[in-house]
Amino acid sequence: MKALIPLLLLFVSMPTLAKRQFDIEVIIFKRAVTPSQVDESWPNNLPPIDLKKSASFANANYLKKKGATLLPKSAYQLNAQAATLSQHAGYKVLLHTAWRQGDEGSNRSPIFHIQAGKDYSEKFRLDGHERTNDQSSSPQNRTSETSNAQPQDGTTADVEERNVPKPIPELDGTLQVYVQHYLYVKTDLDLKEPTTQEVVLKDRPLNLEMGPDDQDSDVQLGHLESVSPTKTVETFLKPYRMEQKRRMRSGETHYLDHPLMGMIIQVRKVK
Repeated sequence: MKALIPLLLLFVSMPTLAKRQFDIEVIIFKRAVTPSQVDESWPNNLPPIDLKKSASFANANYLKKKGATLLPKSAYQLNAQAATLSQHAGYKVLLHTAWRQGDEGSNRSPIFHIQAGKDYSEKFRLDGHERTNDQSSSPQNRTSETSNAQPQDGTTADVEERNVPKPIPELDGTLQVYVQHYLYVKTDLDLKEPTTQEVVLKDRPLNLEMGPDDQDSDVQLGHLESVSPTKTVETFLKPYRMEQKRRMRSGETHYLDHPLMGMIIQVRKVK
């Protein structure tokens, strides 16, 4: 009988461990600096962020499936930090939110699709180039929006469908907090900023036609023109990625740094 007591205690403690919960509060902000002022090399094209297992905070079914709930603003504890950033001219808060989740591993904990900041879809295409009148109506750059609002007189309204540009948020990517012996936060976030770049359109063609006097010469030279490429400066919506994985401790406030943005995160054990 005495040998069974430790085993029984183990089974009693297992549900308690499985029900451990964390409150997670996050502030994501951008810096008021231009990328050209930062001494770093930024690629124009980045591999797309994997969004297949992620969902937004507004997806109630996903939250329920992952055992996560959004917290009311009354539960926020980083309001002072958010206010300090908002009042400083050098920073702009893009997102301040909080949620509760369990202590699941990386395979089961929620992966949130973060979208915040301004929408660039009216001025830029999904590939980052500026829109023109003909490109704005391209099917791959637009999505359908259906409206069936009811008239005030109670009659049945016709369903109206119109094309609207697919949103291109200033901040876009994924954020995940999970437990793997320790607490970890993982970010794959793109901050999009308009930037200018010099583009070579085309070269002037070479005139290689020979005159009559050149036909019998041992060395035939064409009438060469100086090559002067046509260049232009265009505005391009460029992504800057914050891809980090950080080990954390509950109850501590952690700061994830990036030359163009930053994130403040706090994970608190639920009593």
